[in-house]
Amino acid sequence: MAKRTADGEPIIIKKYANRRLYNTDTSSYITLDDLAKMVRENVDFQVLDAKSGDDITHTILTQIIVEEESQGGQQMLPVSFLRDLISMYGNSMQSMMPSYLEASMANFRKNREQLQAAFAKGIEANPLAKMAEANFKMMQNAAEAFIPVTRKGADAAKKEADDELAQMRQQMAAMQKKLDELSK
Repeated sequence: MAKRTADGEPIIIKKYANRRLYNTDTSSYITLDDLAKMVRENVDFQVLDAKSGDDITHTILTQIIVEEESQGGQQMLPVSFLRDLISMYGNSMQSMMPSYLEASMANFRKNREQLQAAFAKGIEANPLAKMAEANFKMMQNAAEAFIPVTRKGADAAKKEADDELAQMRQQMAAMQKKLDELSK
């Protein structure tokens, strides 16, 4: 469940004409990066135009996606998907797309959680637990590619993946050595 204010309401973010965003919960100005972090931390918020009071949350979230996609590094949304999505506007299927995309993402999250649970359960009984755990971390990093990360976070994730790969290579070499010894 998303984190909310003490009274159970979403945090109100006001967007002013000068394009600044103001978090009414912390009484401070924030950036789009801060909002992206709030999304990742499952903090519920609503963005309102300070002058008109209109809810512009959808527009701001779309802006965050555009910025994440335009920053150097790996893009998450393939061109073919974007073309298909654009072609749905004005199409008779347009009204069905939001619920379909929400259901698809919910199913993806459910499958990811089941996969994590299965790996965790399997690791407990597996004599090669270290290797399985390293594989799990690599799969988790791949799954998290669907969740935007900052450039700094991406570099840290790459270093962690490289370290895990080196660790796996060492484990495989040790296992090969044991197999060679057993075959003698």
